[in-house]
Amino acid sequence: MMPRASTPAKRGPGRRSATTEPVPRGPLFRFFSEDHRRLGELLRRAAATPGRVDLGPFGEFRAGILRHIGMEEKVLIPAALRARGGRPLPVAPLLRVDHGAIAALLVPTPTPAIVADLVSVLEPHNRREEEEGGLYETCDEAVGEAAAEVLIEQLRSFPEVPLNPHNDGPQVMEHARAALAQARRQWEGWSPG
Repeated sequence: MMPRASTPAKRGPGRRSATTEPVPRGPLFRFFSEDHRRLGELLRRAAATPGRVDLGPFGEFRAGILRHIGMEEKVLIPAALRARGGRPLPVAPLLRVDHGAIAALLVPTPTPAIVADLVSVLEPHNRREEEEGGLYETCDEAVGEAAAEVLIEQLRSFPEVPLNPHNDGPQVMEHARAALAQARRQWEGWSPG
């Protein structure tokens, strides 16, 4: 039997061809995934010493992740919704619940357990945003490359989020645990498309 010649499959931004050569992802994917890596490095530095959290890098992570969430919720998702003629992004409400859990975990003073909980939400959350057919690819396809570049300029000027001091009040951890449980539970049985 003769080997078949590989022919490129139809694909959009970030899809792989039949020869598995990576195709460059769109501008929104690149912008947000680079920010994921920057934020991940800050969180890793914050938890580098076993048994303690370095508040310097954690403070940078906290400010950065809240700004990142704001950019997604207030700029990216609404722009994609408009570009799709109002057709909703099926994954957006699920990601919004994750965002709520992440924000709730940023309220109390950070501990190694809180950092572990953040990682347990962020790793699958970021993967769902970055995977093929995920939020970023869907948004790149919806708005188109030229509009995405304009959107990125708007995202770069997105303001820092004002931070309140940490709050270790009695209901804070209860609320954070409930938000974390909801974020984990919502993905059970979910599949894209």
